[in-house]
Amino acid sequence: MKKILVTGCNGQLGRAIQKEYGDSVEFIRTDVVEGDGVVALDITDIGAVMALVRKERPDVIINCAAHTNVDACEKQWDLAYKINAIGPRNLSIAAKEVGAKLIHVSTDYVFAGDGTRPYTEFDEPNPVSAYGKTKLEGEKMVQQFADKYFILRTAWLYGDGKNFVKTMLRLSKTHDEVSVVMDQLGSPTSAAELARMIHYLEPTENYGMFHATCEGDTNWADFTEAIFAKMGISTKVNHVTSEEYARMNPNAARRPAYSILENYMLKLTAPDFSMANWEDALDEYLKDIDLDAIE
Repeated sequence: MKKILVTGCNGQLGRAIQKEYGDSVEFIRTDVVEGDGVVALDITDIGAVMALVRKERPDVIINCAAHTNVDACEKQWDLAYKINAIGPRNLSIAAKEVGAKLIHVSTDYVFAGDGTRPYTEFDEPNPVSAYGKTKLEGEKMVQQFADKYFILRTAWLYGDGKNFVKTMLRLSKTHDEVSVVMDQLGSPTSAAELARMIHYLEPTENYGMFHATCEGDTNWADFTEAIFAKMGISTKVNHVTSEEYARMNPNAARRPAYSILENYMLKLTAPDFSMANWEDALDEYLKDIDLDAIE
């Protein structure tokens, strides 16, 4: 049976990957905290990574671990660099030693967000935040040290865990109205859809850089309205500019204004596979959501 090592297994994408594969593979589940079948692994520790990979000899390593708190990254550069860049380097070195494939998840934040058309894999990255800069360094580490790798850039991810969709649903229970940015564009992406793409690419030799977002695009305010409409929620959505939001949240890091990614490589090299439209993926996600259970 194929053996897959997943880092960040308790996160949104890690959970979605395990659900996507089911019992068809043997998982080595790792995260920062040990427990319930999960092995504690600090991906920033090269010795620990090498020891575990040499012991388990996985066929595939899927790196879902990252320092994703965009605002905190601005104040925690060293930690962000260790997790988002050194960690992928360590996993790449280990994967190469045992001949494993490496699947590394990156982000739209590697771009400045000042574009006027969807970014392809061949556009030049130019991150403006600490999060984006450290994630770009992680991509470079994978390209430098891994042999067989897939780098998947995703955006606006939501799944089983803390995310924008659940935050808006939670706020709707206690607020008659919410203020949401209207001038940042992107493609909300379900972790289930990203896991499906990973499952599709993983057995292949179609290596390289891929953009991996749901099809279509929207802005945060319209996204929120779509969430509320689909759930029958009457909370009003106030559309505010990024500048207005920044005045309300002065410590927030800069967010890309334009985060629309085109899955160009996927369309060129795997025309029989496509990501779902973001609204269809949202419908699929919300049908399993119990609003009363959200706190």
